[in-house]
This record gives sequence, structure tokens and C-alpha cells, in this order.
Amino acid sequence: MRKRTMETSLAGHSPGLIRSIERRLFLKQGLSLGALALLSGCELTDDEGVQSLLMGMSRWNDRAQSWLFNPNKLAPEFSESAITKPFPFNAFYGEEEVTLVDGKDYKLELEGLIREKKPWTLPELYDLPQTSQITRHICVEGWSAIGKWSGVRFSDFLARVGADTSAKYIGFTCADDYYASIDMATALHPQTLLTFRFADQVLPPKYGFPMKLRIPTKLGFKNPKHIMSMFVSNEYPGGYWEDQGYNWFSGS
Repeated sequence: MRKRTMETSLAGHSPGLIRSIERRLFLKQGLSLGALALLSGCELTDDEGVQSLLMGMSRWNDRAQSWLFNPNKLAPEFSESAITKPFPFNAFYGEEEVTLVDGKDYKLELEGLIREKKPWTLPELYDLPQTSQITRHICVEGWSAIGKWSGVRFSDFLARVGADTSAKYIGFTCADDYYASIDMATALHPQTLLTFRFADQVLPPKYGFPMKLRIPTKLGFKNPKHIMSMFVSNEYPGGYWEDQGYNWFSGS
């Protein structure tokens, strides 16, 4: 219903403008396009003006969510009987296009504000102390599923490699051309894991082999799969979906 109303009200504008506004509707939580015009005190008649206004509000939303984020509050955990079977596949491509990574040659590359930048092989990562959690994955598309993930607490790994935890961001690049970044407070949350196993088995390719970042306090698209490298930085790194208009903080 909202999409039809918006398309009608924007009749005559370029399809690119309409798609841009639809994509950026984190505003669906309360603000209409008309309200945006009132708040900005201007007519939203050009793509550049809309982009600028919506991006500014998105950045404000990021700051508000960051301020509200409680690093000590845990996401709900569940019993094994609550696990969703089968657990859904989700990516920006079809399951038949899942990236296959050769685990024998795999090395996790470390860059940026990290003291020990030695690459990590899978056997070395598997030898680190492991923990498990059964948590809910919440997708921005409106569905959710519960799964069991096992791996290393990300905060422990960051401490081991000497990451500068006073920095603002941690970014990730992935074998499937995905890229993502998160705030440091979320990285240090006790439930944020570098996971190597799903349902007590080596992480299947469709769920992110060789490694997936599991963050139950974030929406699903903030949980990158097939991680090949990570870096610590004070410069905003963006992300695959964020650079297309999604809200960056995206807490669940």
C-alpha cells in the first residue's frame, strides 16, 4: 500500500529517484515523504536533494542507535528444539552461485590498526578456544530463523592480535565480493563470534565457509560470510548494502 501511494505521488519523476527513495525508507518507521519536505523546508524535486536529506537522516539514525546500544545486553538464546530446520539461505545471489573457498589455501588477512598482522590459517583459527550460541538471525526482508553457531569470541580474537579497540570501525572483505563494517562496541559484544561451525558441523559453503561473523544484535546483512580479510580503522568503511542506502548501524 505504501509503495503504491509513493509511486502515485512521485508520478513524473525519474524511476531512479523513485527507486532511491524506496531503498532508503528506513523512514517507513514514521516519516512520509511529505513530512520530509516539511522538516527540510524545501521542495524535494531533485535526486541530489533527496539523497542528501535522506543520507543526513540516516547518519542521525546511526548515531541515535549507537547511543542506545547497550554493550552488556544479551540477545535471547534458545534451546536446540527451537532451531529452524532447514535454516534459510540468503545472499545477494542465488544458492546455485554460492562461492566455494579452498580451505587448504585459506588465510585470514589482517590490516589497519592491528599490531600482529600475521595471516591466520584455518587450522590456527580452529585451535583457538571455541564457544557456541543458539540465536535468532533477523533479516531486513522481514523473516527470522534460529540457528546454532560455533566459533571464537570476536573480542578475544581482537585482543589476541592486538587490535586497537579504541578505533571506530572494523571492516570485512569477502570471497563473494561482499563487504561490510561494524562499530567497535558491537565487535566487542560477548555474543559477537567469528564462526567456523553451523549445527555442530564445519560451516557449509551456503552459510559462509570458511568463516562467518555472527552478530545476534544486528540485522542479518551485517553478518558477512566467506570472510577473507578484516581491518580496523577510524575512517568510515561503508558496506555493500549501506552504500546502496541501507542504514549502517542496523541493530536488531
